[in-house]
Amino acid sequence: MAAPSIAAPEACIIGWAHTPFGRSEAPDLETLLAQVGRAAIEDAGITPAEVDAGFVGVFGEGFTNQGFPSSLVLQSVPELRFKPITRYENACATGTAAIHGALDFLAAKRGRFALVLGAEKMTATPGAQVGEILLNASYRKTEQDIQGGFAGVFARIAEAYFQRHGDQSDALAAIAAKNHRNGVDNPWAQMRKDLGFAFCRAESEKNPFVAPPLKRTDCSLVSDGAAALILTDAETAKAMQKAVRFRAAVQVNDFLPIASRDVIRFEGPREAWSRALDQAGLGAVTDLSFVETHDCFTIAELLEYEAMGLAKEGQGARAVLDGWTAADGKLPVNRSGGLKSKGHPIGATGISMHVLTAMQLTGTAGAMQLPKADIGGIFNMGGAAVANYVSILERA
Repeated sequence: MAAPSIAAPEACIIGWAHTPFGRSEAPDLETLLAQVGRAAIEDAGITPAEVDAGFVGVFGEGFTNQGFPSSLVLQSVPELRFKPITRYENACATGTAAIHGALDFLAAKRGRFALVLGAEKMTATPGAQVGEILLNASYRKTEQDIQGGFAGVFARIAEAYFQRHGDQSDALAAIAAKNHRNGVDNPWAQMRKDLGFAFCRAESEKNPFVAPPLKRTDCSLVSDGAAALILTDAETAKAMQKAVRFRAAVQVNDFLPIASRDVIRFEGPREAWSRALDQAGLGAVTDLSFVETHDCFTIAELLEYEAMGLAKEGQGARAVLDGWTAADGKLPVNRSGGLKSKGHPIGATGISMHVLTAMQLTGTAGAMQLPKADIGGIFNMGGAAVANYVSILERA
């Protein structure tokens, strides 16, 4: 049965802030949140007293022992005292989950201005422990013993795709090289280095296999960082200095165990994109000017080309090998460098995607700026295509 058609949220992004991603000197989560909360409020041109509620995205599985972070922002923005602030968590889609909380708050007319913040402090955690924490985004009963942790989960997905559609190592290397090339232009990116296709394609001492067939260049980075947004209703946004409108905001969840579905079809992302394009009144993903998509691993971006309808099943490699997703291609994908180059501080990732998309749409993306940026798509994913969020934004 087809899903009922749901109207797009009547909401706009009117301000934002973003820290550099990577190994931060900030000692803790509280300090990272402090770097973006007040900055986003000021960027929106409002006062802290005008903020009606806060929505905080922090991954809930062990990167911080401060398991109750919702009020940490009060240390840096004390004017928010006595305002409702709620913590959100949905694996690697935690940031967009917090955005959806704010959208629901505005739709319910409980206030006019919502502050959304996301942050993660990951690099202080030893590498082996990072892998164990990230496995909490998988189905522990049957997947916790997969070698290589969460990289191992996506390595299995890559192996299954290769078995069905042939070896796609060239395409994965091309995705990695594209995103690293794009990341050079992102002042907030963790790795601003054009590694080139040959380096990404070959196994080497500097690019070893992490979980075959995935090499180090196929895996997103362990990162610290924070990002924040101010959202308001569409009517209030008319009086603001800038506004980026939601034409669609969709969430679709699928089974958690990868054994419960044909995981290489990415049916959850496919459904989320279909509903979002319908909600936005668009015929195809190529009606967008660009996309920021969740490349936690290069195989994920490849499968997302097919899920968004850019390429047919089994033909995702064409999108990158034929240059469709390059910065000057017919649908630029991850002009920011993506998670692969920009970094992936989990709680901040989805919010960062919305910040960078808003910057493109307002012509303020600097060296990342695309010549055509009228309408942008965002795909943020929790788990292995389990919690799937698609946003479609345009300049109001």
